[in-house]
Amino acid sequence: MKIIFMGTPEFAVPILEKINSKHQVVLVVSQPDTYNKKKKKYLFSPVKELAIRLGLPIFQPEKIKDEQEKILNLEADLIITAAYGQFIPKEILNHPRYRSINVHGSLLPKYRGGAPIQRSIINGDEKTGISIIYMTPKMDAGDILMMSEIPILESDTSDSLFEKLSLLGSEMILEVISDLETGNVKPLKQNPSEVTFAYNLTKEDELLDFNKTAREVFNRIRGLNSNPGAYFRLDGQDLKVYGSMVASYKTDEGPGRIINLSKDSFDISCKDGTVLQITEIQLPSKKRMTVRDFFNGSGRNMISKNKEIEK
Repeated sequence: MKIIFMGTPEFAVPILEKINSKHQVVLVVSQPDTYNKKKKKYLFSPVKELAIRLGLPIFQPEKIKDEQEKILNLEADLIITAAYGQFIPKEILNHPRYRSINVHGSLLPKYRGGAPIQRSIINGDEKTGISIIYMTPKMDAGDILMMSEIPILESDTSDSLFEKLSLLGSEMILEVISDLETGNVKPLKQNPSEVTFAYNLTKEDELLDFNKTAREVFNRIRGLNSNPGAYFRLDGQDLKVYGSMVASYKTDEGPGRIINLSKDSFDISCKDGTVLQITEIQLPSKKRMTVRDFFNGSGRNMISKNKEIEK
């Protein structure tokens, strides 16, 4: 089958690899290169880097709706997208023989949108999965062709869950392609009453709120780890948090106060007397470090018992 693949981040890489192992990828469409001011060079997306290694043709439109003729003039049986990052016009979606399908990181109709993996962890869900759907002009609303679920573990972060779901999607995609070729698909309509949305993350989502329970703060840290990372403010600085645990004890202190220090953590009071233990942190312009290393450096003067977190 002749396939156009559209994707950008690491999530899409195993899926493209699997497709290319059995089918002819006639074009890879990815987001434009980004310029890194610190490194003073343009950076390729992970999908573009793979396409180069595989010797596949690459197309990187600034706005695909303004440059769609390149795709419309190309003979293709199927378009497959996986975290591409642009709205795709209806003309493109309907162009291939078998239309267009999308590999989405949630159990649809739950978490339509751009941040389903992060929000599933932030919201404390116990499971998630991959939905492969027909694409429509309405966001993530197409009929479901295949779905598979996995548990969300206590140890999972957005990084680990992205990797797991990416591999799951790559394991599913060839079977879906085969079903399309043989006419063996049985599309399932999404239940509109069960639709929820996972909107893209904002800067406000990254700020930790200790007026929530320790479990809720813990989930937010996991859901934002490692990119973009959650943070709180102390002494006028934004401290990013990458490691934490829900403490086994409770406190009478109000939320947002440092109540205990140990060699490997400092504890912050949260809602309902719950306590969060911070174990890994990052200061502005510094590397990630354990709290033990942090205390051996500038942290010894910054963190003290009874100190309040800035609102």
